[in-house]
Amino acid sequence: MITPKFGFIVFGVHKDGLQDPLGKPFIDEAIIASAKEALQANGVEIVEHNVVVATKDEARVVLRKMKHEDDIDGVILFSGTWVWAAHIIAAVRDYALTGKGVLLWTHPGSQGWRTVGGLVMHGAMLEVGIPHKFVYGASSDPNTVSTILSYCQAVHLKNCLNMSTVGAFGGRGMGQTVGVADPSQWMRMFGVDIDTRDTMELIREAETVTEEELEALKPRIKALFGTLPEMTLPNERSIRLYLAIKKIVEREKWNFYTIQSFPGLGDFYATTCFAQSMMLEDGVPTSTLGDFNTALTTFLLTKLSRERVYYGDLQHIDVATKEIKIIGDGAIPPSLAGKVGPAGFSQHGIPTEGQAGGLAVRAICKVGEGILARLGRISGEFIMVCARVSIFEPSPEEVPERLRECGIPFWPHGFVHVHGDILKLIEYWTNEYACLGYGEELYPAILDFCEMTGIRVIAV
Repeated sequence: MITPKFGFIVFGVHKDGLQDPLGKPFIDEAIIASAKEALQANGVEIVEHNVVVATKDEARVVLRKMKHEDDIDGVILFSGTWVWAAHIIAAVRDYALTGKGVLLWTHPGSQGWRTVGGLVMHGAMLEVGIPHKFVYGASSDPNTVSTILSYCQAVHLKNCLNMSTVGAFGGRGMGQTVGVADPSQWMRMFGVDIDTRDTMELIREAETVTEEELEALKPRIKALFGTLPEMTLPNERSIRLYLAIKKIVEREKWNFYTIQSFPGLGDFYATTCFAQSMMLEDGVPTSTLGDFNTALTTFLLTKLSRERVYYGDLQHIDVATKEIKIIGDGAIPPSLAGKVGPAGFSQHGIPTEGQAGGLAVRAICKVGEGILARLGRISGEFIMVCARVSIFEPSPEEVPERLRECGIPFWPHGFVHVHGDILKLIEYWTNEYACLGYGEELYPAILDFCEMTGIRVIAV
């Protein structure tokens, strides 16, 4: 889970203890302290500036300093009292040109004239055309803090993507039209470079894995699954693939990746199910079939969630009950397994998709609240379909039949109830894959990210 880092800058002309005609300081230090405490308590790292900004020089000094600190995601401009917007606006504009976040926060209350300071700055930024988030609310209000937090997280996601690299092993899988990427569009919108490697390099790397490396991995596999798989040739190759992918991703400094899986690699060496499961378990965002849009969705959810992310086929939709069944083709992070479907080993099992066979993972997703999401494109325009969901487990008595319904009971399953308009979800869903992230807080952060990167949101 990410920790956004923001500069906290208080602004106002009547500062340094200056009192109003009734003898109270214009700037309420207690309100400022509670605002910072609320942010820190909710996972935002604060970089404080001890000077209340009122003049052009003061604004220029602090914003220039924070502009050149790469680990700061953005700034929170906190209204201490009224201000002359002309003294601050140029420095704010210069800072905003970096693409980092600018949030303007005004705490309600008549004393101190904070609202006046907030509105005059909000108006100035609108007039000049400076992208920013304007929040009016108290630090004691959970909705206010949640709004600020989701914005800060979205800015951090945007900054993480900027100058990152997504890798691809092989080309398009299963002839998918959706999921392909335009490298120029990805660079223009997200600042992401697309790099590629042939799967033959992956096989060569896998074959160089030593017996010592295989042995060293066994305790972790046993800790995750409670046992070790039989060391058949396909199973050993599956484990070798995981270690090979891990090495290449680290060596090439890829931030996330996608893999063709089949046709090709899964037909003449081994399927990638186990490798994908373990990489997701390691917190490395990924996708199968060369699906870049699923890979980016997994990246966003992985960064935001405290849990690992599961993606699989949106295999069945019951419109009447608003239930969706997500079935992955043998890939799931084992830590997501619930009580009725603990993580275990299986085989890929489909001769037309990965004839070489290989180790797969079986599990049923544990109970929780979260979101279902996937990035897609309609006529070249990015959209993000996002729905709040509840993840549930069938009763132990129901499990065998629920697993047999699809004809492939040994693949991982996730059962979710959609909270919103399921027909709208179907209308705009752009692929077979669904990405499942745990945590109700993911929903607003994904929406904020889409707004600031130019992705059209389909909120279900």
